[in-house]
Amino acid sequence: MADLDSIRLHNMIFFGYHGVLEAEQLIGQRFMLDAVLCRDLQPAGQSDDLRDTVNYAEVYAIIKEHVEKRRYNLLEGLAEAIAQAILTQFSIKKVKITVRKPSAPVAGIFDYVEISIVREKRQ
Repeated sequence: MADLDSIRLHNMIFFGYHGVLEAEQLIGQRFMLDAVLCRDLQPAGQSDDLRDTVNYAEVYAIIKEHVEKRRYNLLEGLAEAIAQAILTQFSIKKVKITVRKPSAPVAGIFDYVEISIVREKRQ
């Protein structure tokens, strides 16, 4: 993804009710997400027109909806739903979604559990 133009939203923080354990689904916790949207940004750079790019406020709203209003057992399910929604609604080639769960129910000392997925638009 390094050689593609991209729009990046880093460390978005939301409160949600995702997890396998009943306590996670009742109490909820913080989730941190990153999204990388890959597409050619030259047209927007040349036109300076929002219509030639992706409105990242709309992307943020989709992510917020999935994290705060829906429920998933797995981080993988949450990330997959977000990735598919973004690929469907926006003109992008590829998306990378990273989800961090700082309060994962693991007996140990760590900053967070993190998963990342990369999905491409089917031609």
